[in-house]
Amino acid sequence: MGNPVVHFEIIGTDPAKLRRYYGDLFGWDFHVGDAATDEVSAPGGYGFVEADSAGINGGVGGGEGCEARVLFYVDVPDVEAALRKAESLGGKRTLGPTGVPGGDLVVGQFTDPEGHLVGVAGHAVT
Repeated sequence: MGNPVVHFEIIGTDPAKLRRYYGDLFGWDFHVGDAATDEVSAPGGYGFVEADSAGINGGVGGGEGCEARVLFYVDVPDVEAALRKAESLGGKRTLGPTGVPGGDLVVGQFTDPEGHLVGVAGHAVT
């Protein structure tokens, strides 16, 4: 297998309501904090879901002004390089690379040629 899917997100305008919904539906417990960037979710409004041995990590967040979406993140060694490659293949960069200043996690997002939103995540390249 190539690069693995390492994270999913469910983003909406009322993240607390979404966390209650998915918590009741799937039994998910959330650790609420900040997302990798405020462009993904309002500060303090991102609920992290820890994976068990059979799943991947995820998050439910958003806030006022956030576009409702469900997406997944693929682990890449270089977020900027992955975004450039996505663009060269007909995709369109929509975010990034970006992350918390001084942090190790960097994220980006692009749409594929049919408009599907996909995320890429990796370590900050120094």
